[in-house]
Amino acid sequence: MESSSPPADTNRASTAEGLRFAFGTLTVLPVRVARWDRAAARTGMVCAPLVGLVVGLVAAAVGAVLLWCGASPLLAAVAAVAVPAVLTRGLHLDGLADVADGLGSGRPAEEALRVMKQSDIGPFGVITLVFTLLGQVAAVAALYGQGWAWGAVGAVASAVVARGALTLASREGVPAARPEGLGAAVAETVPFGAALGVAGCCVAVPAAGSAAVAGSAGQVVGAAAGAVLGLCAAEVLLRRCVRRFGGVTGDVFGAVAEVAACGTLVVLAVL
Repeated sequence: MESSSPPADTNRASTAEGLRFAFGTLTVLPVRVARWDRAAARTGMVCAPLVGLVVGLVAAAVGAVLLWCGASPLLAAVAAVAVPAVLTRGLHLDGLADVADGLGSGRPAEEALRVMKQSDIGPFGVITLVFTLLGQVAAVAALYGQGWAWGAVGAVASAVVARGALTLASREGVPAARPEGLGAAVAETVPFGAALGVAGCCVAVPAAGSAAVAGSAGQVVGAAAGAVLGLCAAEVLLRRCVRRFGGVTGDVFGAVAEVAACGTLVVLAVL
């Protein structure tokens, strides 16, 4: 279907304004959004991985403290996975469930979008949430089983890559499915080159984290591969949603973030 998006804003937004936009829209932190326009959205979505860095560090700290207090790797993993959900009001998980229901409905684009806007969660959404959260917890528990530092690498890497997927989903050429909502506000705001640069930085984060905890060359490469494959999984879902719904919505953004996080964690745990 054809979709429209807000007109481009030729004004520039400062880094501070972009960070306010990013933290104000992507977390529950009490940050006042100074500007709500295309320029602020552009800078904010480029800065989205920095939000992931903060969220990931908080998650890593909570998990590490529990381990130091004698908790099992499984309990620490549950807490580490819960932190991003709490700091985002569960919006990304809600988006994942809504997208699963929309894709699973088998209805035309307009009807599928209406299914996604409903407040309840259908069977496709429930099943997707259960397996995604189980996968994340199991992967983080496996990493914590190798030590708190590896669990921290997983928590930070998955959060950063998840927000990097949001930057890629905001790039030029990916339209909004609706003329209103967060999806329309940020769709097609990020230049393609900037999106690729952000993706490269997101790949470097887990590689650097692995190297910092004295990982071997193979582990460093595996950590980078986890980020790449996480972003690839998010890209596959993004393209499917664009074909199915005609573009992106706020729910699609949440879904690609959760898929990127889960994909990154699973690959890190395996490799």
